Amino acid sequence: MNKEGIDGGNTTTGLVFETKTDLKTLLNGIKNYRVDKDNNIFYKEKLVGMIFVKNGLYKFLEKNNVNWHDYLSKKLLPDDSIYVILNNTFYVIECKYQQVAGSVDEDLQMCDFKKKQYKRLLAPLNFEVEYIYILNDWFKKPEYRDVLAYIHSVGCDYYFNYIPLQRLGLPIEN
Repeated sequence: MNKEGIDGGNTTTGLVFETKTDLKTLLNGIKNYRVDKDNNIFYKEKLVGMIFVKNGLYKFLEKNNVNWHDYLSKKLLPDDSIYVILNNTFYVIECKYQQVAGSVDEDLQMCDFKKKQYKRLLAPLNFEVEYIYILNDWFKKPEYRDVLAYIHSVGCDYYFNYIPLQRLGLPIEN
């Protein structure tokens, strides 16, 4: 599905998210992709990116002599994140699944703040930052029209259940 919720794509051109599915598992299931034990992403055996889960980002920052305390007052722990070498971009991917109304509604309105925080944190590495939500069909309801518009208005993005590899700057088969 694309961000408008229309069926499309398959596992050779994108990642289909389900509850509790992570990037490593998804990428390892795609032809010519391999994610090693250190979460390095290879496409046709060429290093194309790195996956960071929770505190993995902070270990990476430490290796690169970036003290997160110099930039943030509190750690940010994304559901999943990926650094794509090919376009020098760090993608924060937050999966939001809802079946009843609740606190996730307010979480969606935090993308602007969090994207700015990640930009501050990653500025010493000169990374671009993108913030993307993967939402389930619950958020297709009319009452989410305003918040979905807001997400785009502040330079963040969302998709329903699926994200194209191309959106992440990752290679796809011709």
